[in-house]
Amino acid sequence: MNNIPVIKIGIVAVSRDCFPMELSRRRLNAVSAEFGRLKDGIDLFAAKTIIESERHLSSALEELEAAGVNALVIYLGNFGPEGPETLLASRFRGPVMFAAAAEESGEDLFDGRGDAYCGMLNASYNLGLRGIRAYIPHYPVAIPSGVAGMIADFEPVARVAIGIRNLKIFTFGPRPYDFLACNAPIKPLYDLGVEIQENSELDLYASFNAHKGDKRIGDVAEEMAKELGKGNKQPGILERLAQYEITLLDWAEDNKGVSAHYAFANKCWPAFQTQFGFVPCYVNSRLASRGIPVSCETDIYGALTEYIIAAATGIPPTLLDINNTVPEDLFRAHKEAAGRYDITDLFMGFHCGNTPACHVTEPEMRYQLIMKRALEPDGEPDITRGTLEGTIKSGSITLFRLQSTAGAELKSYIAEGEILDIPPKSFGGIGVFAVPEMGRFYRYVLIEKQYPHHVGVAFGNAGKTLYSAMKLIGVSDVAHSLPAGTLYPNENPFV
Repeated sequence: MNNIPVIKIGIVAVSRDCFPMELSRRRLNAVSAEFGRLKDGIDLFAAKTIIESERHLSSALEELEAAGVNALVIYLGNFGPEGPETLLASRFRGPVMFAAAAEESGEDLFDGRGDAYCGMLNASYNLGLRGIRAYIPHYPVAIPSGVAGMIADFEPVARVAIGIRNLKIFTFGPRPYDFLACNAPIKPLYDLGVEIQENSELDLYASFNAHKGDKRIGDVAEEMAKELGKGNKQPGILERLAQYEITLLDWAEDNKGVSAHYAFANKCWPAFQTQFGFVPCYVNSRLASRGIPVSCETDIYGALTEYIIAAATGIPPTLLDINNTVPEDLFRAHKEAAGRYDITDLFMGFHCGNTPACHVTEPEMRYQLIMKRALEPDGEPDITRGTLEGTIKSGSITLFRLQSTAGAELKSYIAEGEILDIPPKSFGGIGVFAVPEMGRFYRYVLIEKQYPHHVGVAFGNAGKTLYSAMKLIGVSDVAHSLPAGTLYPNENPFV
């Protein structure tokens, strides 16, 4: 996915002047070597400058800039000088992690004792004084191999932070009246550093028409046919879809300006079908597979949610409706596949056909059934063609959403679960999802905190990274699923 930032991590050791500087240097070299082993030879840039006082800041920053470092680890090889080390964090333009050295041996606790366990406390206090948000691991004090593992965990968190700061979201069309939940204030996006360019559907339509006869259309349509293979059930629509894909990508290149990365939030019905002559779902799925989310219904926070997932996991995301319950007869017929889950732990995640083909079992190009009922009730499908449909593959997933409240405050939720190997027996891109205690999560997080129907889906267990990323960018309200017996703040204790 070429729309995701590439992270170059640097590490700077610090040393308090009453401790041996060589202790920090030796431990730094050990961390660097351990990271190289852990990440298959990927270099961790280790600065030669050890920060002992403010006079070392300029040379350390120059080293980092010359090396192209965009994410920094400040490593307390010993107690460390809390003033200079947190000043370094404030001057570095990028996400910063703090970690500290554990003592290695009971045989060397005189000259070899660094007291970084203590120093980390002072560092955290000084971060607060300077108003700096830094990534601090769950238990930030370890021997070199442990610190190397922490740095590996920091990498996807840094990708999220850097990606957000360099993201532009293009929108086409007003956020629809029928989905007022998509109409969240956008001021918090500017606070995060996200750029927004809102456009009319007419702008998109004019650009689409200007691409008629584009010489690239044939090649893109052929690429689509190859990807679909035997699932290409509507071959006559591919050239229109190819024209639309080229239109979006050209718009982004012409309008991204100083932003390095981009995403879309587009109006996709009902006028879209009658004017453009297709539904855009398959194109949305193809771009999402490249790390370029295209959320439907002009869901700006949905687009950002998908982008965060892509940056956090390196795997194409999708955006689905938390859509419908699983019928009891279907649940009973597949009780073995449901395993430990109760029926209230299950729901069906659905969208018309925007999930990347890599996540769909036997994907097929079809038509949007709901739209056809309204727009083409009596004939063969034409303008309602363009969905990528099929059962979403089973496996572990993480549900995630970043949203603004009506009062322009950011909030988010995270819940890990899985897609079950149960046939959903319905249309669209759809699957049977399971989250432990989903019924309570649905009531006391999604409903209680007034979240919209769209959820971002990360394929795999991404809760650890997403939670850390939200904290790093300053989202204080991060809800998550709770086990049975642990009550949500407003949960009725008598149920």
